[in-house]
Amino acid sequence: MTEIRVPEGQWEADQEAALATWLYADGEAVSTGVTVCEIMVEKTSFEVPAPAGGILVTTVAEDDIVVPGQIIGTIT
Repeated sequence: MTEIRVPEGQWEADQEAALATWLYADGEAVSTGVTVCEIMVEKTSFEVPAPAGGILVTTVAEDDIVVPGQIIGTIT
């Protein structure tokens, strides 16, 4: 199992960020490096790539507030 984490160093620690959208459904197969979700900070979005190939398991819902380094899903 490989963890998917919110990227660190992309925005100021005091800014709120939200998981804007999952681009793949929970349980769907993904390949290494594909963008699995987007994180929104103010008017800027950041893409989060899959760190490994496998089955996506999401643990954070769309529109939830997230922080740098937080685990938002796994690849099994």
